[in-house]
Amino acid sequence: MPMPTIKHVRAYTVRGGGADYHDQGEGHWIDDHISTPMAKYPEYRQSRKRFGLNVLGTLVVEIEASDGTIGFAVTTGGEPACWIVEKHLARFIEGARVTDIEKIWDQMYNATLFYGRKGLVLNTISGVDLALWDLLAKVRQEPVHALLGGPVRDELVFYATGARPDLAKDMGFIGGKLPLHHGPAERDEGLRKNLDLLADMRGRVGDDFWLMYDCWMSLDVEYATRLATAAYRDFGLKWIEEALPPDDYWGYAELRRNVPRGLMVSTGEHEATRWGFRMLLEMECCDLVQPDVGWCGGITELIKIAALADAHGKLVVPHGSSVYSYHFVITRHNSPFAEFLMMAPEADRVVPMFHPQLLDEPVPVNGRMKASALDAPGFGVRLNPACELERPYTH
Repeated sequence: MPMPTIKHVRAYTVRGGGADYHDQGEGHWIDDHISTPMAKYPEYRQSRKRFGLNVLGTLVVEIEASDGTIGFAVTTGGEPACWIVEKHLARFIEGARVTDIEKIWDQMYNATLFYGRKGLVLNTISGVDLALWDLLAKVRQEPVHALLGGPVRDELVFYATGARPDLAKDMGFIGGKLPLHHGPAERDEGLRKNLDLLADMRGRVGDDFWLMYDCWMSLDVEYATRLATAAYRDFGLKWIEEALPPDDYWGYAELRRNVPRGLMVSTGEHEATRWGFRMLLEMECCDLVQPDVGWCGGITELIKIAALADAHGKLVVPHGSSVYSYHFVITRHNSPFAEFLMMAPEADRVVPMFHPQLLDEPVPVNGRMKASALDAPGFGVRLNPACELERPYTH
């Protein structure tokens, strides 16, 4: 049978959790006094939603082939991303063969250079790219990981990100990553509170359980150095994550030189494309990179990022992103474990990361996931028909 062509692409937005995982109700741990670049302003310190972290909503990209097969993916981007897909990117997608993923990516990226390069536009390109991989795998009746070379291990192991690493240990995860609550604007008192929380959690989980701190781009080199040094020396912190603004490559290089040997510096959640990660790697900014496959350029670009990291002897541990990263991590030796975001409001139970938007989304059991849980065609998930999709633009 000849390879189908792409008949149509459609872009929708939907609100409430899911791919825009910060779009949560009141009382969720993910919005509780977490240090941010906006925390220098007291009025935006208690809640990230106050400065608009949840304004975008989820982007849903649906791509239909000439044989009727439909691939889809979700990421962040909301209505602005829908406009980019429908009014600009559709011309590079429709009419192409389902296998033309590399060509489509290159055309989308180069055509948007004058207003893109990172951020919202790369989120949008990522969503299209993931939908294309889902479509091709469904046409071939294979899981995405089979298109990427197949699993290199029998199961994934996970660490958990959330407010309760002690509960995550009881659930079988290999480590727990805490959100940092207090940034430089809260001075030494805030630093002490950060270390006190880490001390409490170390007492709860024992010496052999990984503990990490996610700083969400909110620190400066001086504060990050003090925090990392004390946290590693006194409480065995495994890594400090995204301590500085993503464009401060020079600061990251200095921080990595400053911290104690044995403590890892990680970043890359808000970085995009092979060129951004080339800066991180060549300037020796970090020990592991954490691209989000829904933001960095999709699977097509993550392949290149991971190869570059491998050549530099660095680990690739993708940020969150559920099945979209699981299918990749299971195929790469330099991705030895995966992140799981604890999306229950109290971080006290395992729930699907992209609920309610995805159905059949696998979750770790005792901190692990068998490779066979990823064997359904495509990414192995379905779009929940109960979600109220809005298509704000057409073409």
